Amino acid sequence: MFLIALLIIVVTVVIIIIDSNSRLKTTEFELHFDNLPDAFDGYRIVLLADLHGAEHGGDNERLVRQVRDADPDIIVFSGDMIDRYQPGRPVEKQLEIAQTLVRQLVRIAPVYYVTGNHELDIRMGEAAKDLFSILEENDVNVLRNQYRRLSIGDDSIIIAGIDDPNGPADMIKPEEFINGIWERENPDFLVVIYHRNNKLNLFSELGVDLVLSGHSHGGMVRLPFTDGLIGPQNDFFPTHTSGVYKEDNTKMIVTQGLGNHLGWTRFLNNPQVVVVELRG
Repeated sequence: MFLIALLIIVVTVVIIIIDSNSRLKTTEFELHFDNLPDAFDGYRIVLLADLHGAEHGGDNERLVRQVRDADPDIIVFSGDMIDRYQPGRPVEKQLEIAQTLVRQLVRIAPVYYVTGNHELDIRMGEAAKDLFSILEENDVNVLRNQYRRLSIGDDSIIIAGIDDPNGPADMIKPEEFINGIWERENPDFLVVIYHRNNKLNLFSELGVDLVLSGHSHGGMVRLPFTDGLIGPQNDFFPTHTSGVYKEDNTKMIVTQGLGNHLGWTRFLNNPQVVVVELRG
């Protein structure tokens, strides 16, 4: 009986691991904001992050289908599309995967992209430049400490992208960049895309309305009553790893991501497409 029970446990764990690493899920969040311009009530944003060269179906067919089914107004990709080290999947192959994916995504909705820590890792060499070229050639809006105004009729919002801290030491600081947006544009509603999930306090102080992040891969192993067990720096019991977090008037959405980095497997933590619907 002990061996039978042990076999059942082992088989169950294996099934969970396979499901956790292969079944792509879509999660929708409806977020309410008192200051959202009327024309953006019902505006839909798909948030993706942390592909790390993964594929969900041939040519990422399952991923593209789920994004299309979400009917987004825009698609946001919050960094780490490629990975500096994936055994059996060299960066050249990852770049091919990225190119195939973005060619499909831009046919669905405008795509906005910010860098992650892997794109700006000095060990990536020319691969990051190659990725940026692929993105720009396929009409992806690469926001490297830049912003765009999105308009519907007379109403508008600002969407801003902040480079990962792995970037140049002399690049503009997030607080300087955001304060500059307030001074120049005084937006009715401000969305910030930032790869890492550790700046909610800062963005709240800066008056940002919505932050879109990734980086933590959902904490890799998710058990009941935890926010994930393993953080992106192999730290234990990380915070702000998946879902909605709020501080004062600022809300932050963190996606569980799409792929894995070397060293950990997912457990009860499926790759994820996040859909954010803005409501007034």
